[in-house]
Amino acid sequence: MAATIFLTMIVLLLLGFPMMIPLIIGAFIGFYELFNGIDKMDFMVQQFMAGIRPASLIAVPMFIFAADIMTRGHSANRLIDMVMSFVGHIKGGLAVSTATACTLFGAVSGSTQATVVAVGSPLRPRMLQAGYKDNFVLALIVNSSDIAFLIPPSIGMIIYGVVSNTSISELFIAGIGPGLLILVLFSIYSMIYARIKDVPTEPKANWKQRVHAVQQAIWPLGFPVIIVGGIYGGIFSPTEAASACVLYALILEFIVFRAISARDIYETAKSTGLITGVVFILVGAGAAFSWVISFARIPQELLGAIGVDEMGAIGVLFVISISFFIGCMFVDPIVVILILVPIFAPVVEAVGLDPVLVGTIVTLQVAIGSATPPFGCDIFTAMAVFKRPYFEVIRGTPPFVLILLLVAVALIFFPDIALFLRDLAFAKG
Repeated sequence: MAATIFLTMIVLLLLGFPMMIPLIIGAFIGFYELFNGIDKMDFMVQQFMAGIRPASLIAVPMFIFAADIMTRGHSANRLIDMVMSFVGHIKGGLAVSTATACTLFGAVSGSTQATVVAVGSPLRPRMLQAGYKDNFVLALIVNSSDIAFLIPPSIGMIIYGVVSNTSISELFIAGIGPGLLILVLFSIYSMIYARIKDVPTEPKANWKQRVHAVQQAIWPLGFPVIIVGGIYGGIFSPTEAASACVLYALILEFIVFRAISARDIYETAKSTGLITGVVFILVGAGAAFSWVISFARIPQELLGAIGVDEMGAIGVLFVISISFFIGCMFVDPIVVILILVPIFAPVVEAVGLDPVLVGTIVTLQVAIGSATPPFGCDIFTAMAVFKRPYFEVIRGTPPFVLILLLVAVALIFFPDIALFLRDLAFAKG
C-alpha cells in the first residue's frame, strides 16, 4: 500500500498537479485500501475536518492578512530607512541593512514571500547600483527573508504547534535566538564579501537623520512589541496577537499613513482568503494523509529500517534535520511539516526530547530547504518577483545555506540558543 500511495503521489507531482491533489489522492487510496472500499470515506472527511478544527489555526489567515496590508503600505520602507541610517555607511552596510530589514519585516509579517516582495523590491535596485553582484543580492534577499520562519510570528511554527500539540507561544519565543544568530552571521559574511569585492559605502547619516528615521519607524516597530511583548507578558495568546496585528495594520496603513484605500483592503482580504483556502486544504489533506500512514504503521517501519529506535537524542535530531531539509528541497514546507511531524512524534517522545527544541530545529530546516535547489519554494518566489532566471537566483546561495546548516548543527549541540529565552520567558528550569 505504501509503495502505491507514494508512487501515485510522485507521478501526480511530476505531471504538474498542485500539492493538494497528490495529498488528497494519497489519503483516498489509503482509506480505500485500509477499509476495502469506499464505505468508510466519511471517516476520511472527518479526519480532513479534524485537521482544520484547532482554534490556533485562526492565527494563520490573520497574520497573512496583516502581512498583505503592510506589503501594500509604508511599513517596509520605514523599517528599511531606519536600518540604513545606522549601518548604511559601513563596508557592506547596504547588505547588512537588507538582511536586518528582512528580519524586522519577518518579525512584522511572519511571511517569507511578503518579506521578499516588501524588502527585496526596493533594496535590490539600490544594491545593484552600489556595486553588488546580482547573484549575491538575490541570494541575500531570499535567505534573509527565510529568517521570517524563525522570528515570530512564524506561520511554520503555528502549523508545527497545531500538528504536534506544542505550545505556539513557547515556539515563538524559542525562535528569536536562532533568528538573531543567523542575522549576525549573514551580516558578517556580507561585510567580508563587500571588502573582498571592494563595494563602495553609502554616505553616513548624521544623528538628526537617524532620529528622524527612528521616529518614522516607531509605528511599524509596534508589531513585534504586540506579538512578542503581548505573548511574553501573558496579555495575548498567539491567536489574539494575530487579531491585534490585523487591527494595528489597518489603523497604521489606512488611518495613520493613509497608504491604502478601502479598495486596497478589499483586494487584500480577497487575496488573503484565496491563500488561506489553499493553506487550509493542505492542512486538512495532510491531516487525513497523516492518519492513514500512522494507522498503517508506515512510520514505524521506515524508522525501524534506518535504526532510529537505537539512536540517542542527538542522533534522532540529526535524522529529523536531514529529513526536513531534504523534504523542503522538493515539497512545500507546510506539507513537509504535516507529513513528517506525526512520523517522528513517537520517537521524539521516546527519547525525551523537548518538543519546543525539535520545533525550532524543524522550522530552521524548513527555512533552509525553502531556499535550497532544486525546488525550494522561495527560489520560485524570487524568480517571479525579480523576473530573473532560475540559475541566476540559486548561484549565490551556497554560502548562505552553509551558514544556515552551521546554525542547525549548533542548535543540536547547544540547545540553549533556542531554549534560553523560552526558559526565561516561561520560567522553566
